[in-house]
Amino acid sequence: MRLFLGLILLSFLITSFSIVPFIDFLYRKKFLRKKQITRDFLGGRTRLFDKYNQGKEGTPIGGGILLVGLIAILFLAALLVLKYRQVYISVCFPFGREVSLILFTLISFGSLGFFDDLKKIFKIEKQGFFGLRLRQKLILQSFLALIIAGVLYFSFGISIINIPKLGVFDIGPFYIPLAALIIVSFANAFNITDGLDGLACGLLLIALFAFSIISFQILDIPMAIFSAIWIGALIAFLYFNIFPARIFLGDTGSLAFGSTMALVGLLLGKIIALAVIGGIFIIEVASSLLQILSKSLLGKKIFRVAPLHLWLRDRGWEEPKVVSRTWLMGIVLAIFGLWLATF
Repeated sequence: MRLFLGLILLSFLITSFSIVPFIDFLYRKKFLRKKQITRDFLGGRTRLFDKYNQGKEGTPIGGGILLVGLIAILFLAALLVLKYRQVYISVCFPFGREVSLILFTLISFGSLGFFDDLKKIFKIEKQGFFGLRLRQKLILQSFLALIIAGVLYFSFGISIINIPKLGVFDIGPFYIPLAALIIVSFANAFNITDGLDGLACGLLLIALFAFSIISFQILDIPMAIFSAIWIGALIAFLYFNIFPARIFLGDTGSLAFGSTMALVGLLLGKIIALAVIGGIFIIEVASSLLQILSKSLLGKKIFRVAPLHLWLRDRGWEEPKVVSRTWLMGIVLAIFGLWLATF
């Protein structure tokens, strides 16, 4: 516990001292959110979406670049120091494979999001790789997710689902598509949820505290170390990301954090707890999916605007109220998810 708390503080301090110069750097490089006409997945105008995002133009995008880099470096440095000091580290899986898979997920999805950030910021349209459309992005995400899911199944031997009160079920190779679907879903759910200042990062912070408790319960110390460093970095970032935000994560951070959050839940063997703890993310992506299906199949919208957080804004809630009340719901879901994880 002492190590866990110390790493949170260390990560917080390093990120705090790094983030202000990094924001200045983003301003100098004009890595900023641009005013643009946003279109939905079907190519239609999203006037309400643009309305509720007015005033955010000119804010630096790219916080995810700093956080992904710092978290990866600090994670490796912490493990090297512990190894040098010959501190015993209990693990649930082969140490090197677990560390490698965590870093691969964080960096690979972060790199994919980085290309999206470049495209949006510099308005690069249909120029080679930067012209990726939604279908192509999902294919690449699915490819990465299948690699990760394959490692979980073949290298880690994970093929079971623990459903509270019902028991443990071995689904064999069907675990691979299920795990890949979960990873892709959470990557995009986080991206969709990251639409209000502080919303997604605050929910992730709550979820990570819950996952840390589970990590200690099963004595997966590398996961606890990674969570501690991630938590410290998020606390420092959230100070500048709450309303009115001085910096945004961008797709680099959204895709990296969403996919890695899913991986953490899968490695801990708590798929049901993951679905509950990350319940707000699931609701957000589900509301968007229902809107898309309704428009494409029925030719009309279910909601005036989606996802959920924009619908609440449209109902008259101010942005800070939406965020704070959603955080409270996230806390309740995290407690419920932890309770389920005890079965």
